[in-house]
Amino acid sequence: KGRHGSSLGQYSHGQDKFALSLCQVPCSGACGCCLLTMLCYCPAQTCVRYRALNHVQPGSGWSNYKCCQGYFEGCCCIQPGQMCEETCPIPCMCLEACCCPGLAVSATSMVIREHYTLGLDADDVRLIRCSNCLQIFACVFSLIACMTDCEGDDAVARVIDCIADVVFCSVSGCMTAQVNNEIKVRQGSTAPSQQQMSRV
Repeated sequence: KGRHGSSLGQYSHGQDKFALSLCQVPCSGACGCCLLTMLCYCPAQTCVRYRALNHVQPGSGWSNYKCCQGYFEGCCCIQPGQMCEETCPIPCMCLEACCCPGLAVSATSMVIREHYTLGLDADDVRLIRCSNCLQIFACVFSLIACMTDCEGDDAVARVIDCIADVVFCSVSGCMTAQVNNEIKVRQGSTAPSQQQMSRV
C-alpha cells in the first residue's frame, strides 16, 4: 500500500526470489557478510552497491550511481541525481549509508530485485516491517519520555531504542548479505555458459 508500496506490487507475485531469504542468512555461508556489515556498515554498503551496479552493467564503475538509485524521492535541496554523484560518487555513497542507512540497503536490494524481477518473500516483508515498526515505536516513546516526568521512563526509552537498533542492524546485515550472495549465485550460473561460448 502507499506510493512506495505500489512500486513493489509488481514483484509481489513473482515466482523467482532471492536465493536466500533473510531468515536463512544467519545459518548460511553468507553469515560472515552479515556480521561484517553490522560491524562496518558504511564500507559494506559502498562495496555491495558497487558490486550490484557493476553486476547489472559490467564495467560501468560508479557511472550509474545516484543517491538511493532514485528509488526514493528527495526532499527540499536533497534530490537524487543532483548531489554531485557524477563527480564524487564514493563520498556521496558514504554519506548515503551514514545518513540514510535503511534507504541505502533497500536501494541496493532493489537494484538486483528489479534486474532479475525477483518476487517478495513473505518472511522478508514481515522482518522489514517489524524493524520499521520498532524504529517508529522507539522514536515515539523517546518523545513521550522527553515530555513526561515519570520515574524510569528515560531508562525504558533507552532500552527500547537499543532493541530497535539491534534489530535494524541485524535485518540490514541480512539484507546486505542476501544481495551479495545473490550476485555470487548469478555470476556462478553465467560463468559456465560464458566459458562454453568462448571455446566455440
